[in-house]
Amino acid sequence: MRTRPLLLSLLFVGTLLVLGAASIAVAAAFAWPKLPSLDALTDYKPRIPLRVYTADGALIGEFGEERRTYIAINDVPEKLKQAIVSAEDDRFFEHSGVDFSGLIRATLLNLIGGSKRQGGSTITMQVARNFYLSREKTISRKLYEILLALKIEHNLSKEKILEVYINQIYLGQRAYGFANAAQTYFGREVSQLSVAEYAMLAGLPKAPSAYNPVTNLPRATLRQHYVLRRMRDLNYLDEETYQQALSTPMRLAIGRNAQASAVAMPHAEYVAEMARQMAYDQFKEEAYTRGIKVITTIVKADQQAAYEALRKNILSYEQRHAYRGPEDYVDLSNIESNKDEALEEMIDAYPDLDEMKPGIVLQASRQLVKVYMRGGELVDLSGDSLRFPGPMLSDNAPQQKRIRPGAIIRLVKGSKNWLVTQPPEVEGAFVSLDPRDGSIHSLVGGFDYNRNKFNHVTQAWRQAGSSFKPFIYSAAIDKGYTPGSVFQDAPLNFSSEETGGRDWNPQNYDNRYEGPMSLRTALAKSKNVVAIRVLQAIGVRYAQDYVTSRFGFDPAKNPPYLTLALGAGSVTPWQMASAYAIFANGGYRIQPYLVKEMQDSSGHVLARVTPSVAGQQAERVIDPRNDYLMDMMMKDVVRRGTAAKAMSLGRSDLAGKTGTTNEYVDAWFCGYQPTLVGVSWIGFDQPKKLGSGETGGLLALPMWIDYMRVALKGVPEQFMSPPSGLVKVQPTIEKEGDDFIYEEHMPAPPAADAPEPDPAAQSEPTT
Repeated sequence: MRTRPLLLSLLFVGTLLVLGAASIAVAAAFAWPKLPSLDALTDYKPRIPLRVYTADGALIGEFGEERRTYIAINDVPEKLKQAIVSAEDDRFFEHSGVDFSGLIRATLLNLIGGSKRQGGSTITMQVARNFYLSREKTISRKLYEILLALKIEHNLSKEKILEVYINQIYLGQRAYGFANAAQTYFGREVSQLSVAEYAMLAGLPKAPSAYNPVTNLPRATLRQHYVLRRMRDLNYLDEETYQQALSTPMRLAIGRNAQASAVAMPHAEYVAEMARQMAYDQFKEEAYTRGIKVITTIVKADQQAAYEALRKNILSYEQRHAYRGPEDYVDLSNIESNKDEALEEMIDAYPDLDEMKPGIVLQASRQLVKVYMRGGELVDLSGDSLRFPGPMLSDNAPQQKRIRPGAIIRLVKGSKNWLVTQPPEVEGAFVSLDPRDGSIHSLVGGFDYNRNKFNHVTQAWRQAGSSFKPFIYSAAIDKGYTPGSVFQDAPLNFSSEETGGRDWNPQNYDNRYEGPMSLRTALAKSKNVVAIRVLQAIGVRYAQDYVTSRFGFDPAKNPPYLTLALGAGSVTPWQMASAYAIFANGGYRIQPYLVKEMQDSSGHVLARVTPSVAGQQAERVIDPRNDYLMDMMMKDVVRRGTAAKAMSLGRSDLAGKTGTTNEYVDAWFCGYQPTLVGVSWIGFDQPKKLGSGETGGLLALPMWIDYMRVALKGVPEQFMSPPSGLVKVQPTIEKEGDDFIYEEHMPAPPAADAPEPDPAAQSEPTT
């Protein structure tokens, strides 16, 4: 009974095949001359994104619609080729572009099965479709695809076709080509993968979304097992290798199944964006498709150290101030247990902020808070873990800020247990460079690039506070003063007649005055009134010209008022790093630079920076004797002054200056070792008080110390040699170490030439 319908079906199929063959022949006769040129294949140039690297080869950024890494066919591992043809086209090396037996088999299965489950497309046909055709399922489009496949096979070798396929095919997660997919899914080069991983990738072209191991690992595993089975059946794998591959666990680099050990991209988002802008300025839209490589001057270990130091110290600041309450609330009314899968779905809406993990509060009291974390981990918070958020556990806490069941809170891993934290409102910046040539070693433009893309290193114009004083003191030394020159540390008063506006009574930070003291001690103790008296003595217009012409500051943003001595002008962390580099390198102005080279996809150099080096091409801007004396004075700041915490690094070759602006609005530390300058800053985007006592020494200096502890590890101590033209003398009034003066006698300092203070400017306390 069943034979007759089957025979009729076969007869019908046979008729269709005859008609199909005739149709192909007719179509070929008319369409073949009109087929498109194969230039896109014969001269294959894949769209490769712009990539940004550290100086030591770590990828830190990728820009372009298609993530693709080109790989030549000779570099493709043999097992990957075998996995691909096993999954997609096992007769690839035998047919002439169209596997007619496969087409017949697919047609029969589709007709008998009543659906279009089988496509019968070869790898060559897929290449034709990807380059020249749409994915619409019509007979005319299929015939055109067949003709194109035949033409491709006639003009290209099998190896070239397979190479194009391996580099062009889309494999999910924005990954194009198998080389990029290996990095995307497994975090490794394609040559480093196992047979099981090759099979997982080879299963993706059929349906990248359906067989994506990140979103559907069970289904992807079924597809992988099919590929492995085909490899065994085709004798590409022996039984032992096949069984071993079946039992190999998938160690993904992304998604829920990602391994903590996967190689992570260094956090250098601000650097990558700066490099992208430079590449775009030069190459426009082609920058995103030509496979251009931008090699920066960033050092991977330094960059990570700077990133971690900034975040650690900003979070420490948060712990010293009020908890603002949960960031959101979710409805737990339908949750049946602490292991309810709906909890995982809820927490998916709150991505990790790096070390700051989201959690859902399940129970809350002043003694115990139970939290559900991503992956099903349950955390109990008690004791010291609840000290910071304690006020929001009180019955008197505002309902919209109270920690209660359903609250979304953030946790960080402490040394012993989890701690409650919160996304900060305060911002920060850190930049370091080599003072010998200006190469940037690290740059962190803010707490989190994804939350705030404003680059505080290059774009934030802030008051420098007392970190600006070394430039004023350098101007004084240029006028003939020495570290031993004595000034009065006593209160100053300027009447409204003198200022032209209101009375001005600048004060020292601690409101203490110690009488006559040397410039060396005044800088170490950061005495405000001494700095103002020094500026009066040398003249503010001279000082303005000196700091702008020698150190590169903008004169319009640093006007000639007495408040210049207190850093009331505007500077950026980038400018401060460049200026302090002059003190570190012996008195030469260098130009900071971030990108040292741009290459095309073949490694040919498109652009290269040749920096001016201190002591060679760089311009000398301050006298070597001046530089030596300033270095000595800023070493005192570290040894016995406001930056004494830096002595915890166990080095004697560190120098720098803390800075805190009026009302604790900006906190700075600018410091250096002869091979490395670092500048740290913390403040709010909309300037406001950081809090009483939040000085540069408390906020910014620890960030600098944490960075330098990593960056200077293994670097030997280095010291400047006294230049000729200086003589050593005993201190005149204080036992504070040896002082130096100019050997030749300089003219007497001129009378003060200070204009009235800016009535709009305010004095600043200093650390």
